[in-house]
Amino acid sequence: MTDDRIFKALADPTRRFLLDLLFARDGRTLTELESELEMSRFGVMKHLRVLEEANLVVTRRSGREKLHFLNPVPIREIHDRWIDKYTELHTTALIELKAELEDES
Repeated sequence: MTDDRIFKALADPTRRFLLDLLFARDGRTLTELESELEMSRFGVMKHLRVLEEANLVVTRRSGREKLHFLNPVPIREIHDRWIDKYTELHTTALIELKAELEDES
């Protein structure tokens, strides 16, 4: 079920953009994130809620402000589970082919 939430969160380009913003500079407020998008504050809040439910964004209160931080761990887990194992065989084959071709030269 957790993978489904992560994939759902990552499927939307607006949410991916929000993650990119947090990757560039972590600890942003809703106002800062909202200023980068052409949508209502409520719309941005809805997207952030989906990212929080997928554990891709974590928040922390700092005085009156709520700061948003990227949590890259779930993305790494998806990479390890769904991407890395499928590319490892191909990468190994390419490395071996390169070594063979260089030995023939």
